[in-house]
Amino acid sequence: MKTSTRSLSRSLAILLAGASMAMTVMAQDFRIGFVNTERVLRESNMAKASQTKLEQEFSKREKELQNLGTQLKTASDKFEREAPTLPEAQRVNRQRALVDQDRDFQRKQREFQEDVTMRKNEELQLVLDKANRVIKQVAETEKYDLILQEAVYINPKLDITDKVLSGLNAAK
Repeated sequence: MKTSTRSLSRSLAILLAGASMAMTVMAQDFRIGFVNTERVLRESNMAKASQTKLEQEFSKREKELQNLGTQLKTASDKFEREAPTLPEAQRVNRQRALVDQDRDFQRKQREFQEDVTMRKNEELQLVLDKANRVIKQVAETEKYDLILQEAVYINPKLDITDKVLSGLNAAK
């Protein structure tokens, strides 16, 4: 019984040593890279152009909303000053009108935010799609086996974000 246990232990040790050597050989040929997606979305020319495009697209509506907010605030302040001296019926009517104005203003603000969010997501998706094509191109050209886009920690020597930014900025 002792002989078969020793033989089994020896066989297991040989098997583990062989597996360890195979893993070492595989690990030497295995290339990993990392791309900081946030940096790509912040620093790429395409992302900056998208941001400028969105600002231009929504600046007029944003200014109109700011003006509406200012008008509402002015009307509300005026009502607060004049309310004690107004007849009951007039005070109630003006208060209702202010509530309606405020509801309309809040609805327009909400619609504006939804539109901005939707367009921002569309633009970001375009940038991400293009960035993913560049990442795949870098991976194939430089023979990477795995490219990560999110990690808790990454060794800076594995970071290929600059290569991706260069490829993204060079592409038209």
